[in-house]
Amino acid sequence: MAMQIGSASGDDEVMVEINTTPLIDVMLVLLIMLIITIPIQTHAVKMNMPIGNPPPQVKQPTVIKIDVDFDGTIYWNGQALADRMSLESKLSEVAAQSDQAEVHLRPNKLVKYEHVAAVLAAAQRIGVTKVGMVGNEQFNN
Repeated sequence: MAMQIGSASGDDEVMVEINTTPLIDVMLVLLIMLIITIPIQTHAVKMNMPIGNPPPQVKQPTVIKIDVDFDGTIYWNGQALADRMSLESKLSEVAAQSDQAEVHLRPNKLVKYEHVAAVLAAAQRIGVTKVGMVGNEQFNN
């Protein structure tokens, strides 16, 4: 009894197939060895920077702190103001400057909105352009 290899149709063709799995394994090992043995290249770009005078120092802006207390009392850089007219006169001085100072408005957490809105409206009406709210993290809760 003999074993028949090939197709059963009686074709006498030779079946030639190469097992590529060991070839791929060898190629992967060679690739890994190549990657490991290549030295790490450091790329450096040499630049010729101009030598000259340093840029002028930027002047820090003047900061004015306006605090609005829980009862509506307005503080200008820590000093309590008597009424809204004194606030408006101080805001007029700020608006008259060519390089306006920054106005940082910090309301108390318990103050009514109408007091804060009055300060903002006065600043806008007078012409103060650099107004910012600070301390808003207290309102997250």
